[in-house]
Amino acid sequence: MKRSEINTAIRGALEFVRGRGIEFPPFATWRPDDWRGLGEHQRELVDNMLGWDVTDFGGSFKETGITIFTFRNGNHNKRDVYPKPYAEKLLLVDDGQELPYHFHWSKMEDIINRGGGTLIMHVYNSGKDEGFADTDVHLTIDGEKISVPAGGEVCLKPGQGITLLPGQYHNWVGKGKVMLFEVSTTNDDKTDNRFYAGQIRLPEVEEDEPPEFLIFNDYKNYVNLK
Repeated sequence: MKRSEINTAIRGALEFVRGRGIEFPPFATWRPDDWRGLGEHQRELVDNMLGWDVTDFGGSFKETGITIFTFRNGNHNKRDVYPKPYAEKLLLVDDGQELPYHFHWSKMEDIINRGGGTLIMHVYNSGKDEGFADTDVHLTIDGEKISVPAGGEVCLKPGQGITLLPGQYHNWVGKGKVMLFEVSTTNDDKTDNRFYAGQIRLPEVEEDEPPEFLIFNDYKNYVNLK
């Protein structure tokens, strides 16, 4: 993925979300030099992967991708230091942009459409060898229990939210630009994603221009904490 695509995605996210009356914490607009000057008292930002996350899953960002901002998160590996058992994210899906089929081994999540277009989601249970199971998928949408057939479609309009359990495959595509919020148990995007078709979760970045902002996978190259 090109750095220019990441810069453009984050600039667009800031404009789109602020235009809807939602503000970000200060570290959302930090520049690389701000991250280089991070102090020990700010280590949680790095340890818990807070901040921006932009990925094309190894494909074309316009067609397959997502822009994420993580506001808060716990840490499976340092629960004594970070006992927080939950995470909160903003997710932006462009019109026609797809998120590939995946599930999480550990994370339970609520995906809430907070404005814009409609989110079109398809779901499966995971089965033998972590493939698609031919069984009904049991879900909860805004407190109402529903069942959909394997591969069935769920449409989330603005204001609606869905609960996804560990092991439930899901993909989605935006019909119009969609602003989502995710409220979940502790999240680890380096270890807790099982993609059906083996997509790359954290992209290799082609540095075609200097970074305006950092994504969490950049921190190891900029932050000087020991």
